[in-house]
Amino acid sequence: MITMTEIARLTGVSQPTVSRVLNGNQAVHPDIRERVLACAREHDFQPNVMAQSLVGSKTHLIGVVLTDISNSFFADLVKYLEREARASGYSLILFNTNYDPEHEKESLDVVRRYRVDGLIAVPVNETSADWGGLIRKLGIPTVVITKKVEDMDSVYVAHEEAGAQVGEHLLEEGFEEYIFLGHTGDIKYQGFAETLRKSDPGFVRRMTVISSKQEEEVRRALEQYYSRSRKRTGIFAYNDRRAVQMLGILQRMGVKVPEQAGLVGFDNTYMCEFLYPRLSSVAQPNEEMASIAMRRLLYKIEHPEDHAAEDHPLRAKLVKRDSSVLPEGIRKTL
Repeated sequence: MITMTEIARLTGVSQPTVSRVLNGNQAVHPDIRERVLACAREHDFQPNVMAQSLVGSKTHLIGVVLTDISNSFFADLVKYLEREARASGYSLILFNTNYDPEHEKESLDVVRRYRVDGLIAVPVNETSADWGGLIRKLGIPTVVITKKVEDMDSVYVAHEEAGAQVGEHLLEEGFEEYIFLGHTGDIKYQGFAETLRKSDPGFVRRMTVISSKQEEEVRRALEQYYSRSRKRTGIFAYNDRRAVQMLGILQRMGVKVPEQAGLVGFDNTYMCEFLYPRLSSVAQPNEEMASIAMRRLLYKIEHPEDHAAEDHPLRAKLVKRDSSVLPEGIRKTL
């Protein structure tokens, strides 16, 4: 690979002049600038962005730290983030923490070493003092995506309102008991539960929470539940992966969906359309979320003096499909 020193030798100019040309300095004679640029093109010169960053130049790199890249929701989000970044001349460096705080810390250490210009992050635990300290230590523009963090730029779906949409839907479909697959600290659960509470103050007696992700533990919990209940049950899973897991277990148990169990996921990933029955799910505006987050980050990179934090809650939309909506003919028989 050709270096600036070799370009200087081939074009008969000084190395500092080559550096000024390749860094966009217009105060160089046009003939000299064109000679240097032509040589760089001919020999496919590639700038050393790490070296540039050591002297204060931008790397045009943006770090993206996610919790689970195997989730197609995040893969979709990265696609839109990358498109927005590329349109402005930036590239992404992607990190996957797998919901591990220690892995997250290691990822942020690498982000710092690469001297990226900015960071878009999905925190493992956004309320953790450790995480806040790591971000402050980075000292670079940061935008949080999919979650809300106080005093930081955040672009996210209003999960409480999204959970409320699921609660309203299951009530409308006439389900008598409920299962939530996830943790009660999840904001979407809080919106779900509050909607049910408004309709039935004693709904807690008809709510079962299964917090485990392990298939065998979920199966045992469902078997125990169905050993004591024959009520039509509305089930809300905190993401589509868990909903697919739940659907498979229900089908192996011989529980009819949606006649006996109505199932709703979250994220509306591509798989929802290809299951049988097709999976109802809450759709997040991924493209809009990525666009707002990246544009806000690029603004902060260009305006480092602006320390104000912006909050961008977006509205999700429940997509109703066969897994939770009874066909009209069956509805009349129940």
